[in-house]
Amino acid sequence: MRWKKQFGGMKSDEAKRLRELEIENRRLEALLAEAELDRRIPKVAAEGNF
Repeated sequence: MRWKKQFGGMKSDEAKRLRELEIENRRLEALLAEAELDRRIPKVAAEGNF
């Protein structure tokens, strides 16, 4: 089983915390990507490269 290979040596609360951190990390990465787009769109539009 994949989960056993990934979480085999962890206690259940550690595995749960790791999962929560992975979810939070994906959420923060999405927010950062959105912020980068918001920052770049006006710059590209001002350059006329669209």
